[in-house]
Amino acid sequence: MDDTRGTVPDRILTELREDILSGLLEPGARLGEIALAERFDVSRGPVRAALNLLSESGIVTIVPNSGARVRVMRREDARALYEVRAALEGEAAMLAAAKAGPDTARQFSQLLDQHAGEVAAHPDGAYLQAPGDRDFHMVTAQMAANPIILRYLTRELYPQLSLLRVKHRNVTGRGTAALREHERIAAAISDGDPEVAGLLMRRHVQNSWTALEAQLSEAEEATE
Repeated sequence: MDDTRGTVPDRILTELREDILSGLLEPGARLGEIALAERFDVSRGPVRAALNLLSESGIVTIVPNSGARVRVMRREDARALYEVRAALEGEAAMLAAAKAGPDTARQFSQLLDQHAGEVAAHPDGAYLQAPGDRDFHMVTAQMAANPIILRYLTRELYPQLSLLRVKHRNVTGRGTAALREHERIAAAISDGDPEVAGLLMRRHVQNSWTALEAQLSEAEEATE
């Protein structure tokens, strides 16, 4: 049987992706084909296929004659990601506002009420959200109803940003500030005000980057 086809590479990709984005496999960790083939009890073909797909999504780095490793996100990489994030999510917020309906405010209210309880439990911590329909940015992107923006965010941008989330856990007080920013963005979208919604979203992403940049700089200096 040819195990390079069908669901075998998908299964390997899914498990490795979860290990990487959860932090079980840390940035810089080596992803040896032989070891992974033994772990999943397959040949090296489907392992290589899965690693190539993870490389395309930006969370694995493959170096010729060296092999694959979990991507190490440097400050320059992170800055570029946040610049793209500000543009895409700003546009998503504008589209969501233009398409806001009678249930928009209620949907945001329920979501942010949950987040407020979680932030209140750890007021000095970060604003770490569950994925999918409990993530404010994902909900906003879905409301925008633009499949191209949603695809870029979910398949490329968000997986790469997940590599940086461990840094957010060290940004004291950012959770409370981010929640307030989300509330203002949600209000602008619910009011059907694209210009304000886009402006607030871009400002929110910039604030997030400002809070993170110093931490990334310190981490790089510590390893040099």
